[in-house]
Amino acid sequence: MEGKENEGMGSNFIRTIIEEDLKSGRTESVHTRFPPEPNGYLHIGHAKAIVINYETASEFGGVYNLRFDDTNPVKEEIEFEEAIKRDIKWLGYDWQHRLYYASDYFETLYEYAVELIKKGLAYVCDLSQDQVKELRGNLTEPGKESPFRNRSIEENLDLFKRMKNGEFDEGSRVLRAKIDMSSPNINMRDPVMYRILKKEHHRTGKKWVIYPSYDFTHGQSDSLEKITHSLCDISFENHRPLYEWFIDKLGIYPSRQIEFARLNLTYTITSKRFLKRLVDEETVEGWDDPRMPTIIGMRRRGVPAGAIREFMKSVGVSKKESLIDIDNFEYCVRDYLKKSSPQVMAVKEPLVLNIVNYPEDESENIETDTLPSNPGTAIRKIPFSKYLYVERSDYTDKDDPDFFRLRPGNFVKLRKSYIVRCLSATKDDSGNITEIQCEYIPGSLNMMKVDGKKIKGIIHWVSKDHSDECILRLYDRLFNAENPLRAKDADFKELLNKNSVRVIKGCRIESSVIKSTSPEDRYQFIRNGYFCADMKEFSPANPVFNMTISLK
Repeated sequence: MEGKENEGMGSNFIRTIIEEDLKSGRTESVHTRFPPEPNGYLHIGHAKAIVINYETASEFGGVYNLRFDDTNPVKEEIEFEEAIKRDIKWLGYDWQHRLYYASDYFETLYEYAVELIKKGLAYVCDLSQDQVKELRGNLTEPGKESPFRNRSIEENLDLFKRMKNGEFDEGSRVLRAKIDMSSPNINMRDPVMYRILKKEHHRTGKKWVIYPSYDFTHGQSDSLEKITHSLCDISFENHRPLYEWFIDKLGIYPSRQIEFARLNLTYTITSKRFLKRLVDEETVEGWDDPRMPTIIGMRRRGVPAGAIREFMKSVGVSKKESLIDIDNFEYCVRDYLKKSSPQVMAVKEPLVLNIVNYPEDESENIETDTLPSNPGTAIRKIPFSKYLYVERSDYTDKDDPDFFRLRPGNFVKLRKSYIVRCLSATKDDSGNITEIQCEYIPGSLNMMKVDGKKIKGIIHWVSKDHSDECILRLYDRLFNAENPLRAKDADFKELLNKNSVRVIKGCRIESSVIKSTSPEDRYQFIRNGYFCADMKEFSPANPVFNMTISLK
């Protein structure tokens, strides 16, 4: 893992429960898992679940599985599966040989269903999806029993076998658990265990035309893998009694489910369904758009995996849902990059600076630290010459004593270099400045004073002959609303920030940086922010840098 980080998740209620389980002998080891559905890309909310599961197992010397809950062939794709594996490994975690699929258990799950039918605890129901929903009731009214609830065991076994053999149309029948239609927990009101889906599965092909529901798969898969502690987000809390009911009635290994609060960030959507809509409707460029809160989007933007891990550890583990200020996440990212990103100079809106008293055909190399947080570990040379580029905003011809950068008569320090005195500026017929004239003070490389007066203005620059053009993409938050999904009377897309990306072409950066950079390399562009070479598009011929985050 990159960088030095805090160890473990710290003290929390999950850790306390596990310690008690080990002490009481309920379990002798710790085995966790991360069970994504391969129907989209992972986002920062998933990152929390990944970190909690993997770090908790590691703290107790245990192991962890990656299991794909691939029970819905309509929405699942190999692309998503491969992306999930790639993202988890990029985050710094390795499931080693413990890669599993719910589809590995289809035969066993079918036999479990048959066993429940034989016990009189499951039945085939001919109601439509809408009818099942209508009879389920609500939080204040109990549900009503299906007219097919009291079919005989023999008839249910026959119908379920015929469902498996493909004799019935999609949507014509389902297998439901026979529990309690008056339960205060709606999940216990005869939930669907199997539905008919005549769709090819990306792993099992055309073998199955019935597929188990997520609720019927989740707990049993944990049991089959001997997961000691099933760590889930709080949305699974009301489903736990159902998982425990299945496990109890089947008499199989009882994994212990523990729920924790989901990660909710301001100005951010962490719902796969809504993120998919942004992609499908081409509101963003794709799942890897650097504005997206997906792991691949954050990676492309330049957010380090180590910063994500550190943020999750700083958030901690609790039961209480809360909305975390995205400034906290950005602080973690900025702090991590500050310690690990080399400083280089790039000019966003270049303006020529002519040092009139510097020799025309000469240049020199100025040595500097590229990692100020760790002086002396990385020294590089910056070419200095007669013609430089500086930021257009660093010059004014107004007589403003509060403007400490380039203005006629004022002294300025060129960062890591000489002190210069601004003389004048050349303008075109439209009044636009085309060049600034300055004179440098020889011997002032290590000086910050002139005539006993401290220089207040320090600006960055690049040599005209030793720099290349580059493209900078400046990113802002994707949404203007603090909580996009809870904003009243507005579709969440109406809350999009129309200025969430700005592309600046014709920027200038040190040539040596372009030559030595590979995709995903990160830098601090002095005074401009933290940037990352785009993982998809960067090349020396197309130097595209994405802004990860501002300097403050």
